[in-house]
Amino acid sequence: MTIMLSGSDLTVTEVVAAARHGESVAFAPGAIATMEQARAVVEEVLAKDEPVYGLNTGVGERKSFLLDPAERRKFNQRLVLNHRIAQGDVAPSDVGRGAMVCLANSYAKGVTGVRPELAEMIVTLLNEGFAPPVRRLGSIGQGDLGPMADLAHGLITHSGFEVAENEGLALVSSNAFTTAWACLALADAQTLMDAFDVAGALDLEAFGANLTSLHPIIEQTRPFPGLAVTLTRLRELLDGSYLSHPKAARFLQDPLTFRCLPQIHGAARDALGYAATTLQLELNSSQSNPVVVKAERRIVSVGNFDIGPLAAALDFARIALAPVVTSANERMVKLLQAPFSGLAAGLAAQLATPDDALSELATAGQAITVEARTLAHPVSYELASSVKGEGIEDRATMAPLSARRLADMVSLCTRVAAIELVVAAQAIDLRPSGKLGRGTGRVYRLVRELVPFTQADGTLPADLEPLVELISRGDLP
Repeated sequence: MTIMLSGSDLTVTEVVAAARHGESVAFAPGAIATMEQARAVVEEVLAKDEPVYGLNTGVGERKSFLLDPAERRKFNQRLVLNHRIAQGDVAPSDVGRGAMVCLANSYAKGVTGVRPELAEMIVTLLNEGFAPPVRRLGSIGQGDLGPMADLAHGLITHSGFEVAENEGLALVSSNAFTTAWACLALADAQTLMDAFDVAGALDLEAFGANLTSLHPIIEQTRPFPGLAVTLTRLRELLDGSYLSHPKAARFLQDPLTFRCLPQIHGAARDALGYAATTLQLELNSSQSNPVVVKAERRIVSVGNFDIGPLAAALDFARIALAPVVTSANERMVKLLQAPFSGLAAGLAAQLATPDDALSELATAGQAITVEARTLAHPVSYELASSVKGEGIEDRATMAPLSARRLADMVSLCTRVAAIELVVAAQAIDLRPSGKLGRGTGRVYRLVRELVPFTQADGTLPADLEPLVELISRGDLP
C-alpha cells in the first residue's frame, strides 16, 4: 500500500515502513498544488528584490549580505557544500531513507517554498531504493545542517538535480535526520518493551513468583494506561501457568524487581507513549526557516527548527527505560544465585560441580546494563558554546544526540533481554514446577530452538546472536 504524503498525517509506522521495508511513497492529492502556490509567493518576493533571509541574502552571521540575482542559484549549490561538516561513521541506511520521507512530507506542507520538482525527485529516488550516505555526527539539533547537507549532496549528485533559490537552505535547514532516527528508535523501543514483558513473564515462572503482583486491584487503584497494558500482556502470557494454582508461589512477597514488574514496565510504556505523541506532532510540523505565509504573500523568519519538545521527550523515554533494563538484569542475577532461586548456583545442571555453569552471564549482563544506563543521561539542556555565528546561534536542542542515544540504548537492552531469556529458560528446566503459561510456553520453546540447555558437563552458549535478532525483529509472542 502506498504511503501518501500530505504534510499533516504521516505516522511513525509509515516512516519505518518506507525506510526499512521499501514501502512506496507518493504525494497526496493537492500536495503538488500546495507546493506550487508556495513557490509562487517565493517568485513574487524575489521579483520585489526585498531582503529575505536565505532567499536573496546570506545565512547565519552573513545574513546582511545581499546576493546578486545572477549568483543566487550558485549560492544555494555552495550552501549545501559549505554545510557538509558532519563527521564520523555513516548512519544506518534506514535513517537516511527515513530522512528522505520526513523531508518530502515537510515539503508537502507547502510552507518551505521549494519547487514541486525537488520534492518529486526525493520521492522518486526513495521509491527506487536509493539510500544516500549520511554521517551521524555534527548536528546540535537546530536544523540538522551537517547530516542534511550530506543527504542533499547525495540526492543532488545522484539525480543531477539543480537547486534553485531557497532550495539549498530548505534542504539543509531541516530536522528530518533527527526525526527519522527518532521514528526508528522509538519503534524499536516499543518492540523491546514487548520483549521485556515476555522475558519478565518467563522470569516469574522461573522464579516461582507470587502472581498477586498481577491482581486486578492494581489497575483499579493505579489507573495508568501503560500499567494496564503491561498487566494485560503478563496475564495473557501466563494464562494457564502452574503459578495460578494455590500455594504455587515460593514466597509471600518476592523481591521488588519481580513484584513491581508491571509498575516498572508500565511507567516505561507511558513514557514511550508520550514520546510517540510528541513525535507524531513533530512529523507533521514545519521545521522550516524562513516560512512562506501564502495568505499574506510574504516570507517570514521563524525558529521552527527548534525541536526541543522532541529532544526532551526522547530524554524522558531513555530515563524510563533505565529502570526496566536494571530490573531485568537484577532478576537475571537473582535467578543465578542459589539463596534466591532455590536452585544450584549458576543454574548448574547438578549441585556437585566445579564449573560456573551460567554464572558468568551475570557479568556480561551487568556490563551491558551499565553501558545502557549511561545513555539515559538527558542531553536536551546541553549547549557546547554560544560563540558560534557571532553569538547568534546561542541555543541547541541536541535532539539528534537524544535520538541516537535512544537507538543505541535499545540495541544494548536487547542483549540484556536475550541473556534474561536464556537464564530464565535454564531455571525452568531445573525447577520441577509444572505447566507453563500459553504464551510463556511458546517463548520457552523458541528460546530452546536457538539456545540448548546447558548440561552438567557443558559450557556456556557460544552465540546469542540468533536470539538477539529474534527479539529485534519482534518475533516473540
